Amino acid sequence: MSDVAGRDPEAVSRFVERFAAQLVEAGLARMPARVFAALLASDSGALTSAELGEQLQISPAGVSGAVRYLSQVHMLSREREPGSRRERYRVHSDQWYQAITNREAIIKRWEDALREGVASLGAGTPAGHRLAETLAFFEFIEKDLVEMMERWQVRRAELFPDG
Repeated sequence: MSDVAGRDPEAVSRFVERFAAQLVEAGLARMPARVFAALLASDSGALTSAELGEQLQISPAGVSGAVRYLSQVHMLSREREPGSRRERYRVHSDQWYQAITNREAIIKRWEDALREGVASLGAGTPAGHRLAETLAFFEFIEKDLVEMMERWQVRRAELFPDG
C-alpha cells in the first residue's frame, strides 16, 4: 500500500518517529516533536488537527497542546482553511532559520540579565566571574550566529533559487 506520492506509509511513520526521537533527545517534548516531524514529512508542509491526530494516533488535546507549544516557539504557523473554521498547521521551508533567529532575541535578553547579574554580584566574586564567563560565551555565540545566518541566506539562494 502507498500514499498519493507513492511512498510506503509505514516508512513515513518510521521516519516521523525516528526524527521525533532525535528531537526529544535534543530537549523537545515528545508530542510536539512527533507533530513537528509529521508536518515536516508531509508534502504540503501543512496538516489539520484531525489529520495529525489520525496519522499519529493521538487525541485532539494532544495535538492542541503540541501545536500551541510549537507555535509559541515559532516552529509552525496556523492558517485558516478558506471558507472553513478548521485550522491547518504549517512548517515553512525556512522554519529552522526563523527558529534560530528567534533564539537570537532570547540570547540578547539573557545577555542583559547576565550583565545585571555581574553588576549585582560583583565581577570579582566567584558567582560574578561565572556569570561574566557565561555572558562572554553568549556574546561570542551571538556574533557568530548573526554572521552564520547571513552566510546561510546566500547559500540557500544558491541551492534553492526558487525558494
